[in-house]
Amino acid sequence: MNTDTLPALHGYVATGFEPVADAFLVNWVDHDEIGAGFSLTLDGEMVVDIHAGWADRKKTREWEADTLVPVYSTGKAIAALILARLVDRGLLSYDAPVADYWPEFAAGGKSSVTVAQALSHQAGLPGLAEEMDPGDWFDAALIEDRLARQAPLWPLGTGSGYHPVTFGFIADALARRTDGRSIGAILREEVFGPRKIDFHVGLPESEHGRTAEHAMPRQVPDLGERTQPRELAFLKPWSSPGRRGATEWRKAEFPAANAHATAPALARLMTPYADAGRLEGKRFLSEATLAELVKERVSGPDKVLPFDLSWGAGIMRNIKPGFYGPTPETVGHSGWGGSCAFADPVRGLTGAYVMNRQHHHLAGDPRPVRIIEAVYGCL
Repeated sequence: MNTDTLPALHGYVATGFEPVADAFLVNWVDHDEIGAGFSLTLDGEMVVDIHAGWADRKKTREWEADTLVPVYSTGKAIAALILARLVDRGLLSYDAPVADYWPEFAAGGKSSVTVAQALSHQAGLPGLAEEMDPGDWFDAALIEDRLARQAPLWPLGTGSGYHPVTFGFIADALARRTDGRSIGAILREEVFGPRKIDFHVGLPESEHGRTAEHAMPRQVPDLGERTQPRELAFLKPWSSPGRRGATEWRKAEFPAANAHATAPALARLMTPYADAGRLEGKRFLSEATLAELVKERVSGPDKVLPFDLSWGAGIMRNIKPGFYGPTPETVGHSGWGGSCAFADPVRGLTGAYVMNRQHHHLAGDPRPVRIIEAVYGCL
């Protein structure tokens, strides 16, 4: 590897994990990385926390330890944790119909859809069928009304179909109707505030100056055959929020699509999945609720993503084993462009990869896959 072409590596690598840093840096050679970070915890201790490169496309601003980056759907793993906290408190039940908490959701033949089914992408609402302006996503009440009225796009009980943006609106509606706070507010009051974990849904404008500028993918993802669920989820002009500018997008709360984080924050927040519900040694979820969160709710060919998938209540299960290393018990989530976070309860590992060079891979981006393979080679 020609080290003359590599950016300076910053951070910490514990003895024995040097190959992880090597795999991280190879991405600048093989995949034209701009800026990125990777963090790894083992038994609750940070053993790798590295970053390199630049926070902007013109490479004028170095990627710093506190550089924030949008991680898109990787944030769903954390939204799922927050909903599990509400289950733990008895405010929410995975087995109850969504309509018990949100009566309007029963319209369109959805009265039987349970919370667990909705969070495992089985509600048949991967996108909105009614044509609209992309800016309408910024009006939560309007979107919730349309989701409540819309009929499922496939017969309930026939499998999952990934909900890239609508997952977050369903999850947030459940949070506000049971706890009284949005997912973003719960994160601010229970995670970022007291624990100083740098993860945000609804990024205050005061923090925008340390946010990385992302570079869009150079090709479109391969979704396979064009179907109505895939078109509504990804391909319509209104499939995702837009037309309000970067500032308004960062400030908005889209729990499924615009979480901002650093790699160490994500790795820390994944530790309840790997440590029997504990976050930094303190109880965050009961073991019983964690078991309900990660247990398989549906598996098989997804109706939106071109993969066979296994879902817990909002978290991907690494059954193949697949995108997150060799351990079948590992859970995780990937985000648009390449970010990911994972937790291995067998090895006591959590990890997170974030970057601003977006690739077209819907999951299993080769950059984090290479790094994760190096992690397991060190164990």
